[in-house]
Parts: sequence; structure tokens; C-alpha cells
Amino acid sequence: MKLVLTGVTGAAGIQIFRQAVLDATIAKITVLSRRALPSWMDIPENDKTEVIVLKDFLDYPSDLPARLAEHDACVWALGKSSVGLSDEEYTRITYDYTMHFVNSLQEARTKDKTGEPFRFVFISGEGADPSGKSNLKFARIKGMTEKALFDLPPSSNVKASVMRPAYFFPSKDHPSDRDNIRSSTARAMDCLMTPIMKTIMPSMYTPIEDLGLFAVEAAKGRWSDEKLFPNSKMRELIKASRTLENQQ
Repeated sequence: MKLVLTGVTGAAGIQIFRQAVLDATIAKITVLSRRALPSWMDIPENDKTEVIVLKDFLDYPSDLPARLAEHDACVWALGKSSVGLSDEEYTRITYDYTMHFVNSLQEARTKDKTGEPFRFVFISGEGADPSGKSNLKFARIKGMTEKALFDLPPSSNVKASVMRPAYFFPSKDHPSDRDNIRSSTARAMDCLMTPIMKTIMPSMYTPIEDLGLFAVEAAKGRWSDEKLFPNSKMRELIKASRTLENQQ
């Protein structure tokens, strides 16, 4: 299997990247990044990763769409907090970048629509509102992106699914993630937040390891009969999967 990843320097993306590297069924990983990957990234050594640096996620090199079309799936974890961004800026990063990838992929795959659909896994978030009625920038624009993906016609040969994780934080097993992805203030807050979320509000907490595993399994085609995965559904499916594995 060949997999495209974005957003790998973020909290969700780096865990997804790590899980993909460890998955023996994934033969090739193509990372789309705005810059070279930093040296602090704690990723297992491997020879299956290619990094393509894009100066502009709305202006691909002419040969890139065809190269992307050779892959089987993509996990789109590229994103940024809406705090401090205008509607225009947040829309460009959240909606425009995502749909430019999908539209470029469709154009490149028009010559072959007989194979398996390209699986596109979009990392959204709890609270996303596809109706567009929310006053929250995050909810409205994430929801708009979800709707556009779900509205793709069968002729696109792209099968989209959406993950809506709740609160998550870089793993304590990888200190470099926490030190470089989150501020010291955020790390201090997490020491308080995670225990509370895990015990009092588990529905609003997503273990980062579960997020990474779920994203990769979804990209591989697992749970293909469903397309929207709220946090509670993700956790339910991961729990059932682990229970089954333990019984085997």
C-alpha cells in the first residue's frame, strides 16, 4: 500500500506518521510538507518515506498530481488553530488546501476509474458543523470541508471519511513531540487536563495512540462502510479491535 500524509509535524500527524512507518503493510509513505522535516522528530528509521516540500499547497508542481494518483490513500492531518486567524486565512489552510489536493487528484485519476477508490481520511474535530450555522470559525469551516468531501460524486473515484477527535496531546512516550509541538504552558495545562478528561469526561478525550492507529487503519480501508467517525465511535471501534486481537 502507498500512503500520502500531511501535517506530520503536528500532534496528530506525527503520531499517524509513526504508526504508518511501523505498519508492515504500508510499502511507501509520501509526506507533503511546507519545509524539510525537523531533526527533533522521533520517527523510526525507515527506507519507505519520501518527503516532498511544497512552497504553496495551492500550486503543485506539474508532475505532482500524477505521482499522487499512484497512491492508495491519504491521511490529511494538515491544519492550524483558528485562534488569531481571519476567516480567509483559516479557510485557505483548512478548506482550500484540502480541496486543491482532492481536485488535483481527481484530475490525475480521470484516465483510470476502474480500480479501487482512493481513500481520503480527513482529520477534523469534535464540534465541526457541516450545516454552516455555527458562530465558531473552527466548527463552521471544518464543517464546510467535511461537507465538500462527502459531496464528492462517485465518479470522482475518491472515498472520503472524516475523523472527529476530541482533546488530544502529544504522547509522554515521545518527549520531543511534547517539547516541540506544545508550549510549556500547554504542557503544564495538560498535566491537569488529561487526568480530568480520562476519568470525568472520557467522551471528550482521544488518546493520541488511538488517533494514530485509527487513522492508519481507516486509510487501509477498515470500517469502509462508514464515513463519519465522532470521537465516541472511534474509541468504540478501537476498543473492539483490541479486544478481538487479544482473543486471537
